[in-house]
Amino acid sequence: MSLNAASNSGSGRTDLIPGLTFLRSGKVRDLYRVDDDRMLIVATDRISAFDCVLPNEIPHKGEVLTQLSSFWFNRFSGIVPNHLITADLDQFPEELRVRTSLSGRAMLVRRADVIPFECVVRGYLAGSGWKDYRKTGSVCGHRLPDGLVESGRLPEPIFTPATKAEEGHDINVTIDQMSASLGNELTRNLEAISLRLYREASEYAWQRGIIISDTKFEFGLREGNLILIDEILTPDSSRFWTRSTYSPGRPQFSFDKQYVRDFLETLDWDKRPPAPPLPPDVVTATSEKYLEAYRLITGCELR
Repeated sequence: MSLNAASNSGSGRTDLIPGLTFLRSGKVRDLYRVDDDRMLIVATDRISAFDCVLPNEIPHKGEVLTQLSSFWFNRFSGIVPNHLITADLDQFPEELRVRTSLSGRAMLVRRADVIPFECVVRGYLAGSGWKDYRKTGSVCGHRLPDGLVESGRLPEPIFTPATKAEEGHDINVTIDQMSASLGNELTRNLEAISLRLYREASEYAWQRGIIISDTKFEFGLREGNLILIDEILTPDSSRFWTRSTYSPGRPQFSFDKQYVRDFLETLDWDKRPPAPPLPPDVVTATSEKYLEAYRLITGCELR
C-alpha cells in the first residue's frame, strides 16, 4: 500500500480501532492517524494477485511483513533514516497496548511527505524487466548486453523507478523521466541509496540462502531530509528466490505469492473481481513460504 494517504484527511472512520482515525485500506494494509506526527500501519493477512484481493487470508502473512520490515529498518538505520518508531506493542501509546490483535503486525511510524515514485532495483532479469529486455534489449532506459537469459544475473544492479499507481500496476519510467519530475540531485540521491541498500541486503540474504532478484523502496521527506518509509525487503515488495535451486534460463522457485499466481493461472478466471477462493493446501503452502523467508533472513522463528 502506498502511503500517499499520509497527507490526506481520510474517510474519518474510527470504528476499526476506537480512538484512531481510519485513513484508508490498501490491498494488504490499513492506515490510521494517531496524532499530527504519527500513524499506525497495520498489516493484515490479506493477499492480492492480478490486482484483486482474494477471499482467503494467509495466516501470519501480516506478521511476517511487519516484523521483517522492522528487522531491515533497524539493520539499515545507519545508511538512511526511516519512519519506524516501534513495532513493539508494549511501546505503543497506552490506549493501543490492550489491543492484542495488533501484536506483531502493526508499526507506529512518523509521518512524511511521500515521494511519488517507487525506487526499484533489479539485480536479475525477471518479471517486467525480462519482458522489456526480450522486446527491446533494454530495461527502463538501461541498455543491456545481448544474450542474457530469463532469471540471469545482471552485470550490475540497475535502478529502474516506477510511478506510484493508486489502482492497477505501477508504470516503469526512466531515470531521466524521474529527474524531470524531482530534479537531478534528489533523483541521483535516491538512486545511490537504493542501490546501496539492495547490494548490502543481497549480500546478507545470499549468505542466508536467499537471492533477492529485485525489490522496491519507498522514500519520503521529513523536515527536508530523506527517510525510508512503507515496508522494506519483504516477500510482498521483493522477488525472493531459493539460492539452492537457482538455475538461470527459467522461472525460479519463489518465496513470494508467485505460488498463488501459478495456481490462479490454472483456473478459468478472467482476472477480474471477484477473485476465486484458494484451496486449503495453497493457503497453507503460501503461509509456510512467508514464514520460511522470515526464518531464513532473520535466523529466528516468527514470534
